Amino acid sequence: MRLEFHLVKRSVDPPGVLGKAMLLISAIETRPRTLAELVAETGFSRATTHRLASDLEDHGMLRRDSAGRFALGGRLLALGRSAASGFGLPDLAEPHLRALRDQTGESVQLYVQEGTQRRCLMALDSTHELRTIVAPGAQLPLGKGSAGRILSGAPVGPNGWLETLEEREAGVGSVSAPVITTDGVVVAAISVSGPIDRLGDSPGERFGSLVVKAANSLAASIPAGKY
Repeated sequence: MRLEFHLVKRSVDPPGVLGKAMLLISAIETRPRTLAELVAETGFSRATTHRLASDLEDHGMLRRDSAGRFALGGRLLALGRSAASGFGLPDLAEPHLRALRDQTGESVQLYVQEGTQRRCLMALDSTHELRTIVAPGAQLPLGKGSAGRILSGAPVGPNGWLETLEEREAGVGSVSAPVITTDGVVVAAISVSGPIDRLGDSPGERFGSLVVKAANSLAASIPAGKY
């Protein structure tokens, strides 16, 4: 008996309404866009782009900024909070990040990898008037900043932390440590960030041990096999 195998090529259907809406939101994720920029970014017609963007605006998914550009809407904040709470990791991390923020006096963040980007799951701001602010839900590049480097696979130093200076933002330094589960998986990175004027030339020397302690404490609180 002879077995025959036939390769069937799947056709890729054009995106439906939901797919087009998601492409619009993705195009605006990093910064506000004009209608013309959205047309160029998505390849949709001007009429289709305007109709979809207006519908998303009506539902609170998009908004107009002071320059009239389309930006992410307030409803996404509520959805992001709901998604984060369902994810569970922010709930586990909250006491560890709060303690780290109080010990250092600087802003602290929890990041996870999301494809080729990193997502801020939780952030607690410094009480200083001059501070770094990263909004929960913000998507940032991998490979830049101490947390981005860790999540992209860069090795940490012998003391368990990695620091960067002015790599993502001028005048800002950070030090991060990986959150590693018992089976050796890096599930997140915890960071302390702030102006170099306060953190100095080596944020790691100043706060590295505290960041590592927070990351290890969080890792120890994660149930085996959950992430």
